[in-house]
Amino acid sequence: MNHTRSEIIVGFFVLIGLACLGYLAIRLGKLEVMGASGYTVYADFSSVAGLKVGDPIEIAGVKVGRVEAIRLADDRARLELRLQDGVKLQDDVIASVRSRGLIGDKFILVSPGASDKILPPGGKIRETDSPPDITDLIGKFVGGDLTSKGETKDESQKTKDEGQK
Repeated sequence: MNHTRSEIIVGFFVLIGLACLGYLAIRLGKLEVMGASGYTVYADFSSVAGLKVGDPIEIAGVKVGRVEAIRLADDRARLELRLQDGVKLQDDVIASVRSRGLIGDKFILVSPGASDKILPPGGKIRETDSPPDITDLIGKFVGGDLTSKGETKDESQKTKDEGQK
């Protein structure tokens, strides 16, 4: 009789432990058990380097959704963005790929527009801004190719020389 009671208690604690592990796996893995809530909109970018499915969408630093899918549409990256139900986007919003810090995680920053029209579910964000390629920027800086207004190095040097005369 005493062994049966202790076996039931141990079994009960094992079940509680398994339920806690399952909960943590779902929360930390960002899985949705009951189906996705909210609505989706689409945005095309020339580059989404480093962005992954599940990365957050933010407005003014507040998470309002996540990246649902990344596909190739013609020669551009098409993102499917899932937004929370209460979030309303104007049809002239700007979506840009940003990163936290120099080599941090990527996210989509949505800058609100001024239009009175609201973007419907399944709509498309027209204005997008792709991230600058850090490797290209570093190469330009180290190589000394940074010039103003599209001038070549020789033209910018001529402008400096003429200014000194």
